[in-house]
Amino acid sequence: MGKYAIADDGLAADLSVRLRDAGAAYEPGALIDLIDGVNASPLDDSDNSWIALFDVTLDDSIQAGLKMLRADRRKRTTATSEDDAAARLTALRKVLKQCGVDGLILPRADEHQGEFLPRRAERLAWLTGFDGSNGVAIILADKAVVFTDGRYTLQIRQQVDDSLYEIRHITEEPPAAWIADILGIGQKLAYDPWLHTSDSVKNLQDAVDKAGASLVALDENPIDGLWQTRPPAPLTPVVPHDARYAGVSASEKRLRIAETITKDGHDVVVLSSPESIAWLFNIRGRDVPCTPLPLSFAILDRDANATLFVDERKLGRVTREHLGNAVTIRPPTELGPAIDAHVVAERTIRIDPSSAPVWIRGRIQTAGGVAIDGVDPVAIPRACKNSVELAGARAAHERDGAAYARFLHWFTTVAPSGTVNEMTAAGRLRAFRAEEPLFKGLSFETISGAGPNGAIVHYRTSPETNRTIRPDELYLIDSGAQYLDGTTDITRTIAVGDPGGEARDRFTRVLKGHIAISTARFPAGSPGSRLDSLARAPLWQAGLDFDHGTGHGVGSYLGVHEGPQNISWRGTAPLEPGMIISNEPGYYKEGSYGIRIENLLIVIEQTIPGGERSMLGFEVLSLAPIDRSMIELSLLTGVELKWLNDYHANVYATLAPMLEDDVSAWLAHATAELG
Repeated sequence: MGKYAIADDGLAADLSVRLRDAGAAYEPGALIDLIDGVNASPLDDSDNSWIALFDVTLDDSIQAGLKMLRADRRKRTTATSEDDAAARLTALRKVLKQCGVDGLILPRADEHQGEFLPRRAERLAWLTGFDGSNGVAIILADKAVVFTDGRYTLQIRQQVDDSLYEIRHITEEPPAAWIADILGIGQKLAYDPWLHTSDSVKNLQDAVDKAGASLVALDENPIDGLWQTRPPAPLTPVVPHDARYAGVSASEKRLRIAETITKDGHDVVVLSSPESIAWLFNIRGRDVPCTPLPLSFAILDRDANATLFVDERKLGRVTREHLGNAVTIRPPTELGPAIDAHVVAERTIRIDPSSAPVWIRGRIQTAGGVAIDGVDPVAIPRACKNSVELAGARAAHERDGAAYARFLHWFTTVAPSGTVNEMTAAGRLRAFRAEEPLFKGLSFETISGAGPNGAIVHYRTSPETNRTIRPDELYLIDSGAQYLDGTTDITRTIAVGDPGGEARDRFTRVLKGHIAISTARFPAGSPGSRLDSLARAPLWQAGLDFDHGTGHGVGSYLGVHEGPQNISWRGTAPLEPGMIISNEPGYYKEGSYGIRIENLLIVIEQTIPGGERSMLGFEVLSLAPIDRSMIELSLLTGVELKWLNDYHANVYATLAPMLEDDVSAWLAHATAELG
C-alpha cells in the first residue's frame, strides 16, 4: 500500500499539498467532501472518470492516492444497519408528533421527479425496504400503507413487512382515494414540497378536503434527520454532448425554446427536469444510475439567456467553454433568490405543474409573483428526435443487435447444459455490449428472470434469488444499453427445451399483439391510448391480460423511459414523427413463467394510396430474433406470419455482415422463414 496506507485525514492532507502543486487547490476538508460526493454517485470502483473533476493533469502517483482515499472513505461511510424497519417507523411517528402533524405522505421521488434517483433520495426504501421505481407510503399514528403498481406486486411483498404496512395497488386504490376514506376530520397530513408536483398536491388537497382534514407543507423532510448515514449529493463530471450525436447546437436549442416561451407570452421558464436540461444544453453527467444526467435546475429567458443551477465542482474548463457566455452558472442553493429576482422584475414565470416541485410555485407566490402553468417547452422537441439523433438510434441498434446476437448464440449453446444462471446470463450480455467503443453503461438494471422469476415484471436478480436456468422452462431477459449515439431497450423470452403447449399459446398471443402494434396505422394526432388495446386483444380473446403499459418513450442517450409519449390506456400525448417508443406486450403466470417481447419503434409518417388523412405508423429499430420454437403457427394469420418472416429477414441481412462466422450461421437458423 506504500505511503498512502494511513488514515484518510492524513492522506487527504498530503494529497491537498500535492494537488496544489499540480494546479488544483483543495483544502483537506474540501477534498474529503468531493470524494464523499463521488462515492454517493453510481460510479463503480473501477470507474475513474471522476478524476476529471480536478480539471488538471495529475500524475499516476496522485491518481493512485486519490483512488485510495476514495476506497478508504467508502469503507468509513458505507451504510451500516442503523435500526430495523419497525424502529424506523416508530422513530418517524415520534418526529411527526413533535411536528404537530398526524401523518406523512412519502413518494419515491426526488426534487426532479426522476425515475432513477441518487442514493440520498431513496427515502422510501430506507423507511420501508421497498426499492421499486414506483411507490408511495402514507404513515399515520395508528396505521401505515405502501402503494405500488402491478409490476411490483410480488416484489413489494418480499421486501415490505406486512405486519407494519398494508400493501395496496396504486391503480386500483390510488393514495388520494385512501386518504379521503381514512383521514379523520381535523387531522393534518404532511408532505415535502420538493417531492410533489403542483398537480399531485392538487389531488392531495382534494382528498384531504373530502376527509375534512388539512395538508401541511414541511420545511424539512423528517426522514433526513433520522437517516444518520444518508449520503451527500452525488458528484460526477458534467461533459459536453458532441453535436455529431446531438445534431443541433445548444445555442440553437436555446433560441428555439426561447421562441416558444415568447410566443406563449412568458418571460422565463424554470426547468426542473434533468433530461430537459441535458438536452437543452447538450450536456451529460453520471449523477444517477443508468441515465447520463447531471442533476440541476435551469432558468431560460425569452432572449435565450440561461442560468444553470449546478454544483460548480462538476464543471471543468471544456464544459464551461461549451456552455458559453450566454449561460450563467450558479449553485443550486441560489435557485430561490433567482426566482425572487424575476418576481421583483415583474417577469412572468412559467413552470410545468406536472413535473416541477411545488416548492417552486410556493417560492414564486411567497415573493409576490404568480406562477404560470405550461408544459415543459423542451419535452416535445426532446421527444421528437432530429435526423442526426434518428441516424444515431439506428446505428446504435445495429451494434446493439450484433451484441445481442452474440449473446443469444452463446445462451442457446450453453443454457441447455444447466450451468447458466440469471446473474451469469445478464453479465455475459453486458460484456458483449461493453465491447462497443460508444458503450456508456446499461440503460436500466437488467431483468434476468428464469422460470417463475420471469413472472415478476420488474424482477431483479440477486445472490439470494439467483436461479439456474433449467430445461423445459422459459427465460425472460429485458435489457438495454446507453451509447453515445442512442439508447436501447429490448426484451426476448427464450425457451430452454420445451416449456409446453400452454406457454406456446401465450407466447404466440403476445407475439400477435406485438405485431399488431408494429403494423398499426393511425391518424396523426392520435394518443397512445388509441393503440393500447391492439396489443391486448389476442390475450383478451383467451381471457388474459398484462398489468403494465404497452409502450414507453425512449430518449437519445438519455432516459430509457421518456415522456410524454407512451402506449397505455392513460396515454394522452399525441404520437408525433421522430418519437421513439417501446412495443412490449406480455403475459405473466405467477409461480410459473413470464413472457414479454419488446422492440423499440420510431413514429414515422405513412402514405396510404387512396387515403384521405395524414397517417402515422412505425419503423422497427430493434434487431434480434424472436424464438421460433415458441410460436404456434396455427394462431398466426398470413399477414402476421409475413411480418415475422420479413422482420427476421431484415435482422439477418443487417446483422450477419457484423458477426463472426459461427454466430452468423446460428443467426441464419434463428431467423429462417416459417410457414
